[in-house]
Amino acid sequence: MQLQEQISDVIRLHGSGSVDETRFLLASMRPPELAVLLESTPPKVRRVLWELLDEEENHQVLQHLHDDVLLEFLGGMDTEELVAAADELETDDFADILQQLPDTVSDQVLSSLDASDRARVEAVLPYPEDTAGGLMNTDTITVRPRHSIEIVLRYLRLRKELPETTDMLVVTNSRDEYAGTLSLTTLLTSDPSVTVREVMDSKAPALPYDMPDTEVARIFSEQDLVSAPVVDERGVLLGRITIDDVVDVIMEDAEEAMLAPQGLDTEDDTFAPILKSARRRVLWLTINLLTAFLAASVISIFEDTIAKVVALAVLMPIVASMGGIAGTQTLTLVVRGIAVGQIGRANLMYLLNREFLLAALNGVLLAAIVATVAAFAFNDLVLGLVIALAMVINLIVAAVSGSLLPSLLIRIGIDPAIAGGVVLTTITDVAGFFVFLGLATWAYA
Repeated sequence: MQLQEQISDVIRLHGSGSVDETRFLLASMRPPELAVLLESTPPKVRRVLWELLDEEENHQVLQHLHDDVLLEFLGGMDTEELVAAADELETDDFADILQQLPDTVSDQVLSSLDASDRARVEAVLPYPEDTAGGLMNTDTITVRPRHSIEIVLRYLRLRKELPETTDMLVVTNSRDEYAGTLSLTTLLTSDPSVTVREVMDSKAPALPYDMPDTEVARIFSEQDLVSAPVVDERGVLLGRITIDDVVDVIMEDAEEAMLAPQGLDTEDDTFAPILKSARRRVLWLTINLLTAFLAASVISIFEDTIAKVVALAVLMPIVASMGGIAGTQTLTLVVRGIAVGQIGRANLMYLLNREFLLAALNGVLLAAIVATVAAFAFNDLVLGLVIALAMVINLIVAAVSGSLLPSLLIRIGIDPAIAGGVVLTTITDVAGFFVFLGLATWAYA
């Protein structure tokens, strides 16, 4: 609530022309809050606010912006400004920014960095941003197993400062192959004369560079990690991932889970130009339109039956709606289970049987209620039996579809969080209308 009040105050002050007050209020906000502020204002206003921030604040804000707004600001920055940003940002954050730029621009920026900065950034750039390699930083302190604790402490004192979020040191051999970790707690409480090998944790996990970021987040959550080393296929240490980057992944996944089923992108600019937003949304609107035509074509097949028994038109939405809701419940459960690693090939059939029986039970209970109401409302026992049987069948179809659809979509390379709802709704609508009207045609023939 406080952040929203600050955003309202900034917009109000900007509208009144109070530049000094606006600049003072901006100075009281942290970079993540400034990023939210910029994304919460129309393009013309956000450009003015951006100019009121000092250069260091601009650089810190960049790493918190979504892609659409980030690209808007990057387009107005020259090579010198981008090089200056490299000094302010973490290596992985700066690499993410470079990946948003055209190759010619990113190459120019890289060539302008000093040798050490360029080496750090180039070590991260090859890895996709949604993998462990893309999340990692190269600011890792390593020690050898043969060194004594006293030597390690002396070495750390010479460094004078540690990288942010350092909770452990990484132990590697002479070939830079990962051997384990040495926590700062163990380091400070151990006898200075013992060696690192004697007190290190050789079972601490090292993450492969190509591990998906969602899997990284799951491991951090399950093992309560603050940081974790990243290795290549030969076990050579590449860097480390820290909890702040994992929190970003969790937040992005939460946004995607909320927006993706509606066909919206988590990186979309809320205040993007109308034509740009229209182009992005029209695809899913068109898909929904085509599925609506498909459902309508099924209804048209039974036009004579509907004309004969008008009550069917009143009751049709009930059958389709109940199937859609039941299917969505199952679909959401399965997508979540797959995302957190609870559902796989081994237990998918068990889940399918469970959802089948659950749908059958709920179908019988709800169908009995609807059948009774329909029979009394329209004084037609046959109609009550038809809608009851149609509801049971459609709920079962919905449960089976919701259970199997995510795995099928993943197998053909489609995100079930985005496409699952559209496909499932089509299945339950078409099946519901076809079964209900088909049974009615047979019953009233």
